[in-house]
Amino acid sequence: MAKSNVASLLTSVDELFTTQEERDAAKRETVVDIPLDEISDFPDHPFKVKMDEAMMEMADSIKQYGVLVPGMVRPKEGGGYEMVAGHRRKIGSKLAQKPTMPCLVRDLTDDEAIIIMVDSNLQRDKILPSEKAFAYKMKLEAMKRQAGRPSKNNSVPVGQNFGQTSREVLAGNSPDSNTQIQRYIRLTYLIPPLLDMVDEGKIAMRPAVELSYLPENEQTTLHEMMELEDCTPSHAQAIKMRQFSESGKLTEEVILSIMQEEKPNQKEQFRMPRERISKYFPTGTPAQKIEDTIVKALDMYYKRQRSMER
Repeated sequence: MAKSNVASLLTSVDELFTTQEERDAAKRETVVDIPLDEISDFPDHPFKVKMDEAMMEMADSIKQYGVLVPGMVRPKEGGGYEMVAGHRRKIGSKLAQKPTMPCLVRDLTDDEAIIIMVDSNLQRDKILPSEKAFAYKMKLEAMKRQAGRPSKNNSVPVGQNFGQTSREVLAGNSPDSNTQIQRYIRLTYLIPPLLDMVDEGKIAMRPAVELSYLPENEQTTLHEMMELEDCTPSHAQAIKMRQFSESGKLTEEVILSIMQEEKPNQKEQFRMPRERISKYFPTGTPAQKIEDTIVKALDMYYKRQRSMER
């Protein structure tokens, strides 16, 4: 009997002794309790797991109630599983001394796994700029690879929907705009010390994007100058550095000269509690008018003192 006829016969027998409900159940994905030591982390996972107060609270919750929302894993060729979604829950389970974690097991390609991993983490409330930067870059590259082949349901490939680019499609399914996603991805070209400063809020997004166009050696020199001068470049200064760099003239001396330029937000400020002078000005007097009046009064006082000394 031909192999095809045998396969057909076995299929018929299977259908004869199982119900449609049982066959549908066999095809459905199920949640399985998997030992934590059989679950490896996702390669180059861009999202950091912090051992902060929120993590301690998660661990306490898992200790009391278990993992309420299952993670997602995919089988590995050599055995075991790879975490796709649920890295924080896995760490929380370890802290709670749980031996297993409930997970949905799904067969996924590398690109499918990347997209799900990124999408599941972008829903978090607090995400560092560096996390978004590498996550968007990974997902965009996965989408571009997918665009090169038709999907299983023969729909229009990702990145070609109505003439849209992959980044436009990505923006349509993300909390950030196309332009903002492009800015985030540029951050991946910063050297680690500068990227850390972006995460810490010491360098704003727009100057950071301009600095990302500098070669690594120039970024390193800039970082050394920033440490020496204890300051960070403004957007205008970052643009100027990029221009000098593109013309091959961004030397250490030029970087230092630009960094030593006075920025409006670095001018020395004198502040005084408003209640100390409120009796001299009607309620609602603009701050600029108060400043001008005080300067004028001080000028008159100074002139009077000078005339008395003569």
